[in-house]
Amino acid sequence: MRVFSELPLDGEAIHRVGGKDLCQLLDLSPAALTDLKKRGIVKHLGHDAYDLESTVTAYVQHLRSIAAGWGTADQAANLTAERARLAKEQADAQALKNAKLRDELVDAAEVERVWSDTFRQVRARILAVPSRLRSDLPQAEAATFTAMDRALRDALTELGNGND
Repeated sequence: MRVFSELPLDGEAIHRVGGKDLCQLLDLSPAALTDLKKRGIVKHLGHDAYDLESTVTAYVQHLRSIAAGWGTADQAANLTAERARLAKEQADAQALKNAKLRDELVDAAEVERVWSDTFRQVRARILAVPSRLRSDLPQAEAATFTAMDRALRDALTELGNGND
């Protein structure tokens, strides 16, 4: 591996390394090095020259962020958004539980069961009207009660089918 040190007059030394040597040092393929260069993780100085110290430091920070679960900046933003969404869903779920404990909410299945029972009772009482009237009015004609029974059954059928 060849490392070239430049000793500038006004600052710190820059250690240059070639792409092939950098790939060997970091155990990367040339394609992976190109990808890191595009993402700004490695510091490219010019044709086949990279700043060794800043590149190794940036690459180690990149690996640490991935190991910590931060990932890239986009992944970290997505993770933050997902955590916020999860927190909102948990808060909503807790709000529903609290409302139910305060009897502000009722179970839909229970409401449906109660209304079904109520409507069955209403239906049974409506269908019993012709029989009750037949016993209360023995002098009336049987055809009247038959017509009344048919009209009540038709009305209940229309209501049951959702027709107005």
